Amino acid sequence: MQGGDVPEPPAPRLNQTRTGIKPKALPDPEADLTDPGLYFNRELSHLQFNVRVLEQALDEAHPLLNRLMFLLIFSSNMDEFFEIRVAGLKHQVLLGDESTGADGRSPRSVLAEIARIAHEQVARQYHILNEVLIPALEAQRLRFRRRGDWTEAQRAWVQEYFAAEIIPVVSPIGLDPSHPFPRLVNKSLNFIVQLEGKDAFGREGGLAILPAPRSLPRVIALPEELCEEGFCEYVFLSSMMHAHAEEVFPGMTVLGCYQFRLTRNADLSVDPEEVSDLASALRGELLSRRYGSGVRLEVADNCPDELADFLLRQFQLEEADLYRVDGPVNLTRMMSVLDAVERPELLYRPFTPGLPKSLLKADSLLGVIAEGDILLHHPFQSFTPVEKMLGEAARDPDVLAIKQTLYRTGADSPIVNALVEAAGNGKEVTVVIELRARFDEADNLALASRLQEAGAIVIYGVMAYKTHAKMMHIVRRERGKLRHYAHLGTGNYHSKTARLYTDYSLLTADPVLCADVHKVFQQLTGMGRARHIEKLLHAPFTLHEQMVAKIDRETEHARKGKRAHLIIKCNSLTEPKLIQALYRASRAGVECDLIIRGMCCLRPGLPGISETIRVRSVIGRFLEHTRVFHFHNDGKSETWGSSADFMARNMFHRVETCFPLLDKKLAARVRKDLETYLVDNCQSWLLGSDGLYVKQQAGGAAPISAQETLLFAYAARA
Repeated sequence: MQGGDVPEPPAPRLNQTRTGIKPKALPDPEADLTDPGLYFNRELSHLQFNVRVLEQALDEAHPLLNRLMFLLIFSSNMDEFFEIRVAGLKHQVLLGDESTGADGRSPRSVLAEIARIAHEQVARQYHILNEVLIPALEAQRLRFRRRGDWTEAQRAWVQEYFAAEIIPVVSPIGLDPSHPFPRLVNKSLNFIVQLEGKDAFGREGGLAILPAPRSLPRVIALPEELCEEGFCEYVFLSSMMHAHAEEVFPGMTVLGCYQFRLTRNADLSVDPEEVSDLASALRGELLSRRYGSGVRLEVADNCPDELADFLLRQFQLEEADLYRVDGPVNLTRMMSVLDAVERPELLYRPFTPGLPKSLLKADSLLGVIAEGDILLHHPFQSFTPVEKMLGEAARDPDVLAIKQTLYRTGADSPIVNALVEAAGNGKEVTVVIELRARFDEADNLALASRLQEAGAIVIYGVMAYKTHAKMMHIVRRERGKLRHYAHLGTGNYHSKTARLYTDYSLLTADPVLCADVHKVFQQLTGMGRARHIEKLLHAPFTLHEQMVAKIDRETEHARKGKRAHLIIKCNSLTEPKLIQALYRASRAGVECDLIIRGMCCLRPGLPGISETIRVRSVIGRFLEHTRVFHFHNDGKSETWGSSADFMARNMFHRVETCFPLLDKKLAARVRKDLETYLVDNCQSWLLGSDGLYVKQQAGGAAPISAQETLLFAYAARA
């Protein structure tokens, strides 16, 4: 939907799902469910998700600047994909490790296929930018000026800007025996420069490296008086560097100047058996992340072959690792334009997240929770009640203790501020911070220091298991007795991402559920054998076996001729035992609807194996992040929310929680939400048995966007 159009009210949410029993022949008892042919490769599936994100840049249903945003998110996603996934495969090859996943593909073959797809899609990305988005933006009076298109006045301004803002902070590096090739920071913008002539010391020209300071913006707005009337105009830092490279090397002739960027291995390696202080070890590892081994080299498409080959040799990379691009090599930094441009008609319509009626005029949030469970669906409903719950507890003289897990959050957030306030008010505050949340390690180290200084007890979880569970526990004295309150969520305690990611928050005072949360915290902070937990499922102890058991229970219902249906919504499905359980369910006739945003190693639609399994991925305005599992269970349905995906790391190597929705009305509401996703024909992609995702089209039917429908249903103002 274009930003300036008046939207039609979304269609009402539908309560229609294929759940009938499908008559089928008895399955082949000899079928081998571990056959590699039944599994997609995890890394290639991950790459296909990134491609679906890129496709959004072509979807005119999104406002124009948001289409640009999706193109830039693709860049960011690909950066991380190379830093972690490709780097891991390369390290495996280097070690001579030929072990494979369930799909049976060798690391070398996967790397070759990644290179083929990535080269093709990166070329598409720059084609979309140059041939589709930039012309469309110019038609909307937003222009990116190339060097050859600068006016004389603009050229003069660029020269002044270069002299005042760039020359004082650049550090050119000539390459000679006393100046070896520099150690360049991961993903930094650099230029390789060919020089001719002699310098002040009599050295013959050759090659030099010109790093672009990371402190400088990559896209610079031209002054309004230099822009065509009615236009906002921008120039790239790379264009400025190219235009004035000779000023960096006075007296020398610049024969060529070409931008490049190196992506390095950014995974951290901390051996739990060799670390006595996790925080100190991580601080050391964070420094090394900037200089890990090279995994990808991006260069300007006009860079001569001999210079590209020279750079490949310096970084010990192969031809397949070279990506020639027609534009800036660091597109992600264009995100600054989205924040700077004041063109609301080119962006998604703003909305105000809604609130349940019970919270609209509530004096005490804890008092409302004491009356019954509250379920919030972010971002359609506000994350503020979660923050207010903690803030109220921090100031309440009857609250004795607060426990909290933190995985990704800002050091200066309402959640952290409330924990600091609570500690200052004499509450017993215990915070389990996962320092190893990828790319948030530095923030979490700062967060831990701030909380410790405030007087909170800070725990780094269990060394061999990342603490990924989303839990809050509050103990309050009421009428001479202790009353417990809890928050359990599918997403992080982060105000910003709560406006961008879909997640559920359960606020509860259920005594048994709260007691379970308390036990999990005790296991995290203390020592002792695993304790019996009544209602929660808990990784790495019970979650995996119980998920397999619940899928198998649907299988047994189907074998007895009963109605059998399950809906699994999560970010990734890669764990082989869970996939095999789903195959068994399908072979028995269970209708399996899987809403998997990203990686999916299960192959749907295979005759005799997965005929009744449908896998869809929904990509839209909001990042689908909810983990919700629904089981029909012969009419005694169960609906669960979880912090865990269906991945081996979540099931066996992390601390996770999976919580039941005990209130039948709330469970029914979530089921209705899930069914909305199952009828989406605007932003839903269906996975075929060949591994290809096909976008669903409304055709002659009414268009249904799950996210727009939920926004209309829940938001206070959409």
